[in-house]
Amino acid sequence: MSAPPGRAVKGVIEWPGMRSEYSWLSPHREPTVTRPNQVGVSFSSHSGQEYESGGRAVRADIRAGAVFVTGEEGITWGGVDGTTEALEIYLDPVLVRRAGVPRIENALGVLDPVVYGMATLVRRAHVVGGSLTDIEASTLTHRLVTHVARAYGDGPAPVAPAVGMLDRRTVDRVTEYVDADLAATITLDALAGVAALSPFHFARAFKATTGLAPHRFVTARRLEAAKAALLTSDASVVRVAHAVGYSNVSHFRRVFRREFGVAPGELRR
Repeated sequence: MSAPPGRAVKGVIEWPGMRSEYSWLSPHREPTVTRPNQVGVSFSSHSGQEYESGGRAVRADIRAGAVFVTGEEGITWGGVDGTTEALEIYLDPVLVRRAGVPRIENALGVLDPVVYGMATLVRRAHVVGGSLTDIEASTLTHRLVTHVARAYGDGPAPVAPAVGMLDRRTVDRVTEYVDADLAATITLDALAGVAALSPFHFARAFKATTGLAPHRFVTARRLEAAKAALLTSDASVVRVAHAVGYSNVSHFRRVFRREFGVAPGELRR
């Protein structure tokens, strides 16, 4: 399902152990609601966005890729001036309980590259129709449940990450390194150095943790920044491509369409 601007696009997919709901919405003044017990990502940035959760009113800037985890309290969103692209994942409560978590605590607008990476895979299934097999979806679900339980569960302090996976602080450092200069040359060796691992072990552990290989993660961050620039500025496609590390604009256009289902220039039509 492609999501052209100027038209509301919503989609729901039932996966083993989870349900995903994707939305691409034009600017609107009507309030919208995110239900309790979900893990969501805002793939669009918003300035001064108003929302309410648990009786607390908030006005805050939301960066593209921000994660919103809701436990018992959902979120009511105020009107939105710009385009909204969001994904909400509702995990099977049985799986969450099996993880030994009494309840999930709300975490609103946080940086969480692990959730972002997994959500990117699910979003692609909605946007361009690339599907996950039943075993791929089930594996991703269990990884997401384990991560949410460790990071946001109302229980004992999180234990060390499973063997072969990265801890959250390491993934955060890698993400900050990537985001710091998307136009720069980013190598596997450099990312492994940030994590203090060999390239081989880093690549394997990073994919096991986020669901994305390092090169796929870097591409996702570059394209996310490009989409935001195209939607919020009048910069040319060429300029945007160069700003996120693509010297070959034709290649940028192909990769962009493959990821989002539309060409870069179509976002503004």
